[in-house]
Parts: sequence; C-alpha cells; structure tokens
Amino acid sequence: MCLAVPARVVECLEGVRALIDLEGVRMEISLELLDDVRPGDYVIVHVGYAIGKLDEDEALATLQAMAAMAQADAREGAQP
Repeated sequence: MCLAVPARVVECLEGVRALIDLEGVRMEISLELLDDVRPGDYVIVHVGYAIGKLDEDEALATLQAMAAMAQADAREGAQP
C-alpha cells in the first residue's frame, strides 16, 4: 500500500528541493513535480516527492484524522 501525507514547506532550497516539516520531523524533498511552491505552503509528499498542493485547512484536517487513527490503533493494540 502507498501513502502520501501532507507536510508544511519550511524552506525552499537550491534547485527543485525543499525542507518540509511533518509533525516535528524535517526532511528534504523534491519539488520537481510542482510549480510555485513557497515556504508555508502545504504539499502532499509521496516517496520524497511533493505530488500536490493543498490548503492549510485541508492539510490540518488530514493530519488530525491520521493522528486520531494512530491513537485508535494504539488503544486497540493495548487491550487484551
């Protein structure tokens, strides 16, 4: 299964690279597939590439839903 996640662009780097932040984890990604990405934008990241842009409200709602699913999984795993 493949998963793409929203992340906030912290800094645009030389070439077509950017530094992103995802829940406190920072990593460098490629912007090769997108135009006009700026710091503060939210992008959808898949295997190190930004594959789409989305607005902040949608990104935050998605991240919140992913966190809720992770918490539910953790609770289910903790029960006998």
